[in-house]
Amino acid sequence: MTAASPVLAIVGPTATGKSALALELAVRLGGELVSADAFQVYRGLDIGTAKPTPEERARVPHHLVDFKDPREGYSAGEYARDARAAISDAAGRGRLPIVVGGCGLYVRAALDGLMAEPLRDPVLRGRLEADWEESGGDVLLARLAEVDPETAGKLSPRQRDRILRALEISLLSGRPASLVRRQAGHLPSLPTVYIGLAAPRQELYARIEARVDRFFEAGLVGEVEGLLASGVPPEAPAMRAIGYRQVAGHLMGAHSLAEAVRLTKRDTRRYAKRQETWWRGDCRVEWFAAGSEGLAEVVDKWLEKRAVGL
Repeated sequence: MTAASPVLAIVGPTATGKSALALELAVRLGGELVSADAFQVYRGLDIGTAKPTPEERARVPHHLVDFKDPREGYSAGEYARDARAAISDAAGRGRLPIVVGGCGLYVRAALDGLMAEPLRDPVLRGRLEADWEESGGDVLLARLAEVDPETAGKLSPRQRDRILRALEISLLSGRPASLVRRQAGHLPSLPTVYIGLAAPRQELYARIEARVDRFFEAGLVGEVEGLLASGVPPEAPAMRAIGYRQVAGHLMGAHSLAEAVRLTKRDTRRYAKRQETWWRGDCRVEWFAAGSEGLAEVVDKWLEKRAVGL
């Protein structure tokens, strides 16, 4: 990567058409897409994540889609490492890397540089999770204090994931997680052109309503049934995705299907507001109206006018 050939990032709230714009720009500019969606990484989560179709993937290469087991965790640090590799691979073949997705943490991890943490060990993590279920947060936090008092002193017994992750790093490396993280350092930032898509609040909410309706009409309930039947537990990392946890609750008798739909729409609206907040005030983002006619052409011409070297 050089300053003359930056990465293109397409950001903004859900349901604004980021993926469609990225696909059209990739065709126009000779690009490849690097997903920054926290749940498209998981196999079997297709409908509710609006995962690219086989036809779309055949049209343009997509990276970081469909490669994780839904029972496994996946951190922003791991994403940063994997996204950097995909970006480097695409650029090395003379293709434009286009990072697209709604997870602001993932976008910044890959492009602004986030600490690269050690790899995970699912066997060790499984033992730690079993210990947590048997003994509770106080015992596991005390165990962490023995190997990494610095990190333990910043946590409470209720912070399950952070305690288990710090123990995992400490036990894998043989050093305190706090020391490992300091020594890992940060990845350098990449030169990036940011394009944002936005819509007025009521229009955005209407888009979200229609999007969720399409998911349920396309068979989201059956998809979640299949995941649970295949042995994916309702508490698995992948099942935290909006839509999946609400449907799982319905299938387990917690609420009706109508309530699952309502909760999915409500939680998607809340997520969209958090996404807006995440990017608000970032002066690097050039904003465009979602749903504008000929949007890909408009953005393409803007990029050409700015002579950003894409």
